[in-house]
Amino acid sequence: MEIGLFCARVNVLILLLALCSPCKFIQSPMDYGPLSFLQSTSTASMDFGRIHFHSPSAVLRPQSSADISLLLTFLSSSSFNKVTVAARGAGHSIHGQAQALDGIVIEMDALPSNIQIHRKGEDETAVSYADVNGGELWIALLEESLKHGLAPRSWTDYLYLSIGGTLSIGGISGQTFKYGPQISNVLQMDVVTGKGELVTCSPTKSSELFYAVLGGLGQFGIITRARILLQDAPQKVKWVRAFYDDFHTFTKDQELLVSKPDLADYVEGFIILNEQSLYSSSTAFPAHLNFTPQFHSKGSSKVYYCIEFAVHDNSFEDINAEQVVEEISREMSYLPSQLYTVEVSYYDFLNRVRMEEMSLRSVGLWEVPHPWLNMFVPRSGIKEFMDLLLENISPHEFEGPVLIYPLLRDKWDTNTSIVLPDAAADNDKDPVIYIIGMLRSTNPARCPAECLEDRLRLNRRIARAASSSSIGAKQYIPHHRSPAEWKGHFSQHWDRFVARKMWFDPLSILAPGQGIFPRISISSL
Repeated sequence: MEIGLFCARVNVLILLLALCSPCKFIQSPMDYGPLSFLQSTSTASMDFGRIHFHSPSAVLRPQSSADISLLLTFLSSSSFNKVTVAARGAGHSIHGQAQALDGIVIEMDALPSNIQIHRKGEDETAVSYADVNGGELWIALLEESLKHGLAPRSWTDYLYLSIGGTLSIGGISGQTFKYGPQISNVLQMDVVTGKGELVTCSPTKSSELFYAVLGGLGQFGIITRARILLQDAPQKVKWVRAFYDDFHTFTKDQELLVSKPDLADYVEGFIILNEQSLYSSSTAFPAHLNFTPQFHSKGSSKVYYCIEFAVHDNSFEDINAEQVVEEISREMSYLPSQLYTVEVSYYDFLNRVRMEEMSLRSVGLWEVPHPWLNMFVPRSGIKEFMDLLLENISPHEFEGPVLIYPLLRDKWDTNTSIVLPDAAADNDKDPVIYIIGMLRSTNPARCPAECLEDRLRLNRRIARAASSSSIGAKQYIPHHRSPAEWKGHFSQHWDRFVARKMWFDPLSILAPGQGIFPRISISSL
């Protein structure tokens, strides 16, 4: 065993010498003992955003947490001061956050699939949970857990994302108001720190690392395994859409819905800017909508709004979903005759964005640039933010959905690294914040490189204005271009974030694509 470990360390040393050599003399895929390093780095140099293309010098496809630990242990104790490491899950980041220019990208999907489902026993304090590798996709966990009649409580809209990836940023969807984000539904994790330490952490064991990693943007450790809370899964869902032409009424009804977690199981919403945003498959609804909005009238543009909510048909709880929908809808103020309901399977509802993906792939419009912008906005600033947004985009040209829905502060643990907007000074107990997602796509045939850069500049302008004191917004899945902007993003939490970095990744080896901390040499400590 000692000889094997020694050989592995020697092989890593040879590889890193090659990486740090100006000649970059690795020319073909090579296998270094238990660690498989590949020179083919094309996939690792791109992501879903298709905005940045930073090529690493090598890609590691680990077979265990120990492989990752071995690499980071060596880097943190060696004189290779320029080598950085990024963990890559599904590659769904937008601004190169999972890339490592001239460094090493760890392809987390290489970890062997091993999903273990544990159903609670008769003990009332016990819970059901799943143990799953950090590189596994949420869709795989859904499919496996449903075999046992179980499912995670909190989701993202798109399920082909990695467990470790979404736990590193938050993980939100229409269930967040009820169960909190995905980072509020994890019980335990195995994490490899930037120092190479493999640590099992939880709220009661190595808790500082546990909370640092959750929402920590990959800065403190690499999640190799997570224990995800499960609950009984419904078989069917009542899926409802209601339409509005007034923003205040729209948000008032959304807040009504999130105040009823005992009735509603999912609440989202979107802005209808044009015909494309209503009828495209990205907002597809499996029923005919007899809705003909008038987007243009007397030379002015008008936008509409749609609330989307769902009620689980839980036969094991003796809930009549149709009656629940009727009860809720009686209190809502949607446009007359503009409420539509369909029944779908739980799996199809959760996996609804997959249909959009396949449609866009079929016409070559999935793997295109995605200049997305996601913002947390306090309720006190939501109207001003909406005015700002509509002043800066052209509704008839915007391609892609604009999501907007409320979340509740008390579902977020303030010990984690996620940053939410401050509550309004005159109402520090305001429970509601909104998430706004500008999920814009850019067709290169109609929007070349200069056009894409214009849209990115527009996003930055909106984000800066929204971060002002009058609105008080914060970016979700943040992207900033300077250390000063990052410090402003974390504001009063910055010192804690820096302290955690020094504890768990003092050389700043991890997640260089975020651009938060420069790589540090051992000699400078």
